[in-house]
Amino acid sequence: MGTAERDRGRRGGLRAEDAARLRAAVERSTVVNLTGPPGIGKSTLLARLLADAPGRSGPRGTPGTPGTAGVREPAAAVVVDLARPDRPPVPEGTGGLLILDGADGPGRTAEALDALGTAPRRLLVVSRRPLAAVEGWTGRVQATVALAPLPEPEVANLAAEAGIEDPAARALVVHLSGGVPLLAGAACRALHAGAEPGDEGAVADQVAGELTERLARELPGTRWQHALRLLATVGSGDEQLLSAGPELFTRLGALSVVRRTPLGLAVREPYRTVLETAYRWRRPLAHHSSRSRAAAYRGTLLARAGTPAARAALVREGLFLNGDATLRGMLFPAAESPVRVAPAHDGDADDIGRLLHGWARRGGFDGARAERITEGWLAHGTSAFRLARDADGRARGLSALLPLGAATADAVEPVLQQHTEHVAAAPRAGGLFLGAAYATEPAAHARILHDILTDSVLAGHLVVSTATADYQRLVRGMGFRLHGSVREDVYRCGRRPEVFSHAFAPASLPLWLERLGGRGAGPGEHLVAGVTRALRHLGDDRALAGSGLPAGPATSTPAALREWLREAVYRLAESGDPVDAEAGAVLAAYYLGGPATTHHQVAGRLHLGRATYFRRLRRGVTAIAAALGEEAAASGR
Repeated sequence: MGTAERDRGRRGGLRAEDAARLRAAVERSTVVNLTGPPGIGKSTLLARLLADAPGRSGPRGTPGTPGTAGVREPAAAVVVDLARPDRPPVPEGTGGLLILDGADGPGRTAEALDALGTAPRRLLVVSRRPLAAVEGWTGRVQATVALAPLPEPEVANLAAEAGIEDPAARALVVHLSGGVPLLAGAACRALHAGAEPGDEGAVADQVAGELTERLARELPGTRWQHALRLLATVGSGDEQLLSAGPELFTRLGALSVVRRTPLGLAVREPYRTVLETAYRWRRPLAHHSSRSRAAAYRGTLLARAGTPAARAALVREGLFLNGDATLRGMLFPAAESPVRVAPAHDGDADDIGRLLHGWARRGGFDGARAERITEGWLAHGTSAFRLARDADGRARGLSALLPLGAATADAVEPVLQQHTEHVAAAPRAGGLFLGAAYATEPAAHARILHDILTDSVLAGHLVVSTATADYQRLVRGMGFRLHGSVREDVYRCGRRPEVFSHAFAPASLPLWLERLGGRGAGPGEHLVAGVTRALRHLGDDRALAGSGLPAGPATSTPAALREWLREAVYRLAESGDPVDAEAGAVLAAYYLGGPATTHHQVAGRLHLGRATYFRRLRRGVTAIAAALGEEAAASGR
């Protein structure tokens, strides 16, 4: 393919390889589906194919000339836009290719199915959702050509061609568009209309407006629009979280930009980012309230989750709702990746080696030194690695995730050094060690991080050794405990790796996410409940170990936690504030007073009325929880 053809194939955000794939599919298959989300360039690709064919087609809804769009026999191609209200009827029995554009919305996929009929007919249907997922079409489509978002450099070129000269403005177009030409064009129009590069919300608002106009073709009316932006704000939503009845929830699920997840519906990227950014700009307080309510709701479900898989899904949503900007940027970029992450196999050694070289280059590591360290991981087999592969099977990223235990101690010691015994010894056996995570592009990298997070929640414990600044910011943002640097600059990069760990104990997960979110001036309800449970079972080591309370240096074992709680109660009872002192006396009398006693008995002994007694009890437990939270924060958790 020559330079001129490549350039022609990329005009308007189109790529020559997409045109070639579509031509080939039409040549070899009777029923072809050209599919992709709104604004990805389907109709533009179709028009370009017709225009670039040896004979040009006529207007939409009229026959074209022989040879159009790769048709094999010398017969006309007919194009019908099903979305146009003034279009002619779908013709019957044409000998050439029938092209049905806009097969989205009520009745249109059924109309396209009627056009197929029972007799053989050459048909190209353009739709936002794959026809294979639509009732009546499963098994009928012979070839599907799915368009993917454009790479970031190509979006930047589109912005430049649109007259966006400011680098910051181009970067905003790239960020908001997620590789979708329609969104990129809308962002450029907003900037030309006077929005500044720093006005992300204002630009997103115009983009969101153009998007919802396109979506109205699928779902007439406006009632769904607020529910859609609320869904974009909360991540994933069920009927209760969205306050949507069954009918509205079902209608939302039918939109092409919405997908189903284990926790409900979710808006696909980059449409989710656009809609949420616009909502935050229009109604900042309502946006904040929606996220806070969703975080509290997810915390309640997490506390009641009965399986590790359910906890892993809820933890991911909790990080989306509670995480800081760094964490959200790395875990939830404004783009989706088609990669799938799975364990590596024996035949993947070359891909693992290639990706590890990329990881070392990106980290600025000495290649020979990094290779010696990773050889220790490879010595435990390719099963220690997980690969992210795209739709064509190409490896786009990897993670090195070794089980902690005696068998892998030799492999992890070089990057844990003096911390090995503390974070990877017998009590931590069964957890995981993360040595490397790398991908060739951000969306694939996010998929790898999600996979690591899921495995870590299932395993219950994760140890990380990293010399890379962005990873150090990420694990700090996730509330991991910092154990310190290792003794040596093991990668010869001018930085010593830092060692972090986190225990994903089921009972502690809600408390952890609450701390990340920083909700409220005092400790969260889960932390207060955890302190109450610990005080109630102060003599039971098993109960203390499972209390879910943060384990800092002063509370790392049941015995240490018991002693810390006792001292905290006595310190509160000796407070100079008479109300706090009374609260401490209530805790000491009820929880530390020896033989079992009732609230009524303690209230009588302290000469407190029932209402005052329970207020002091609550105040005391809350004060202890706040002190424990401060202790955990000070220890780097």
